Amino acid sequence: MPREFTPKVITANHLLEGDVVYLTADDTWARSLIEAELIEDEAVAQLRLLEAEKQVDTVVGVYLADAKAGPNGPEPTHFREAFRMRGPSNYAHGKQVEL
Repeated sequence: MPREFTPKVITANHLLEGDVVYLTADDTWARSLIEAELIEDEAVAQLRLLEAEKQVDTVVGVYLADAKAGPNGPEPTHFREAFRMRGPSNYAHGKQVEL
C-alpha cells in the first residue's frame, strides 16, 4: 500500500554559489525556507518538480523535501532539512554570517 502524501517543498543548491534554495510559488528561488511554496497535492508536486529540474542554468540537485505548515511559512519535518536550511557547519559564512 502506498504511503499517504505529505506536504513538500522543492529544494536545490544554487549552481554558482552553492547555497540551499527553495522554489517559491512565483517560480523564483529563495534562500529562506519560509518563502518556499508548500505543495500539498502529489500531482502538483511532481509537475512543479519537473519544471524545477529544467532550470539547469540556475540550480542543481533538485528534489522534494517533506515540510509542514508553520506560523511563518513552511518548516522542515526532518533533521536533514533543518540542518541544510542553517547553512554550512564548518565555519561562519553564507547564511551564518547574517545571524
